[in-house]
Amino acid sequence: MADFENIVYEVENGRARITLNRPEKLNALSLELQSEMNEALWEADNNNDVHCVILRGEGRAFSAGYDLTGSGGRVPVSRIQSSENSYRGGRSIDDDAWQLERAQRYRMAIFDMHKPVIAQVHGYCLAGGTDVALLCDMVICSDDTKFGFPPARDLGALPNNMWLYNIGPQWAKRLTLTGDTINGPEAQQIGLVLKSVPMEYLEQEVEQLADRLQMIDPDLLSANKRIINTALELMGARTLQRMAAENDVRGHNTKGAAGYMKSFQEKGLKETLRERDAKFGDGRVRVNGPELRDKEGRLIE
Repeated sequence: MADFENIVYEVENGRARITLNRPEKLNALSLELQSEMNEALWEADNNNDVHCVILRGEGRAFSAGYDLTGSGGRVPVSRIQSSENSYRGGRSIDDDAWQLERAQRYRMAIFDMHKPVIAQVHGYCLAGGTDVALLCDMVICSDDTKFGFPPARDLGALPNNMWLYNIGPQWAKRLTLTGDTINGPEAQQIGLVLKSVPMEYLEQEVEQLADRLQMIDPDLLSANKRIINTALELMGARTLQRMAAENDVRGHNTKGAAGYMKSFQEKGLKETLRERDAKFGDGRVRVNGPELRDKEGRLIE
């Protein structure tokens, strides 16, 4: 649709495809992109011709995370927003929580909408990319996908957290306490994704699932999605997301986050991230067998 600048939206054969379309930024999630994604999700949910949504990324990645540069952040809260008024920034603890919760509401449409959403994931699915993917009803990825939340190493906590409900507490802790990454096949093994397939089969795998959903009454799809999501809510999933945003504020007020901000101001984003991640070697997790590493912290095959 021409009206969107950061995503591509199309409807065909009973499915809506929403493509994150900032490939030059590895589909970094600006507030503008998240706002457009939210609008497209509700449009698809409202369209009687749509049975399901496929959420995917253009270029080399699904999404490498949130846009930490601050670009694409000017999204008015309302149509009557005025330069004559004084509005929230990010100075106070409550401001920070408010801004995090505002962005989270854009993403929660994936969970709250009636129709099922399939995440078609490839390349990098890091940080905010995982926040989006794990809210989807089913995640299918390519074998070369890299999942992880590296900002947990120094920047804050996860502002959405569905890891626990997919992989249980121990793997959720192993991955989010370290910011280490996991590949597609091992993500399938621990239940982080529904299925991992070779890249050449990824689109086919997702589309054939959408073909099967297209044959079912969308109201019935809704009934079956919503009862499972209600069960997740009874296990605290919906409340946990609100608490995750507030908990991220706590993370933003740690010494680690202060060190990140100082480095960012003095050295820039690229060098800050390079220095942070270098000491973790390749940052990979091994699900099966011992994690034997060389002197530089890389897993020994």
